Amino acid sequence: MKNFSSSINKDNNIISPENKILTEKIEEPHKIFKYLLNLIIFLGGSGFLITGISSYLGYNFINILNAKEILFFPQGITMCFYGTIGIVLSINQTFIIFNGIGEGYNEFNKSKGIMKIFRKGFPGKNSDIDIIYSLNDIEAIRLDIKTELFNTRQNIFVCIKGKPDLPILQLNTPIKLRELEDRTSKLASFLNVSVKGI
Repeated sequence: MKNFSSSINKDNNIISPENKILTEKIEEPHKIFKYLLNLIIFLGGSGFLITGISSYLGYNFINILNAKEILFFPQGITMCFYGTIGIVLSINQTFIIFNGIGEGYNEFNKSKGIMKIFRKGFPGKNSDIDIIYSLNDIEAIRLDIKTELFNTRQNIFVCIKGKPDLPILQLNTPIKLRELEDRTSKLASFLNVSVKGI
């Protein structure tokens, strides 16, 4: 990509001075909180696993945990199972956050006439997602909001001629509707296309 001096707005977008390139950075939010949460899960899982092993051996590895009164079957083996799941889950989630898996950018380049969607995958060959379409193939920008019982999903799609709509922004943590609409409208205005779903 050509080097240029750029500005970053509050939506985490990078806009070239000539208004020819719009780059949206996709980053994992609240990383520190998620690291702490995974640490708590890891410690909890370790406690369960150690208690389960202690109940099997009849010896307390940790003094504050009295495992001698716990039967290995079924309580001890259940604690070993849940402890192992907790440890594996926390390590996996920490690995994903540390390596930035799922992060990337959306680039809309009027100079080259292309849209590029990049997402980082797991370490290894051909794991990254790297999609390129012509800007001329973009028909509209679609905003999709689904509210369920305990969850609200906010997605922005690019509508492409003859292809399924391509998700370019999927928010797990909902933002204000006005901000989402504003972000969608700015992208549609930059691409000179219509907006669906607002």
